[in-house]
Amino acid sequence: MSGLFASGRIVDLILALTVLEWFALTAYCRRTGRGPAPAPLAANLLAGICLLLAVRAALVDAWWGWLALCLAGSLVAHLADLGLRWTPAGSPPRPERG
Repeated sequence: MSGLFASGRIVDLILALTVLEWFALTAYCRRTGRGPAPAPLAANLLAGICLLLAVRAALVDAWWGWLALCLAGSLVAHLADLGLRWTPAGSPPRPERG
């Protein structure tokens, strides 16, 4: 079990599950019209994916630049997620799907 962590493979497994989650939730939303909207969901999951990649880089003692790039990517995805969810002052809140 410790080999999964030392090699970073545990992160690979979590990344695969995250991608499956995105496909499943997007398919559910398209079929039923319920659930999270695909664009904000993708931005949110991308922020998490970038954080997972940063964890993987730290676990395998990768070059610090890769870690920094992953963290910067997470910030950009997080800001995109906020931008997709933000409502201007005075406007009614966007209806949540679900």
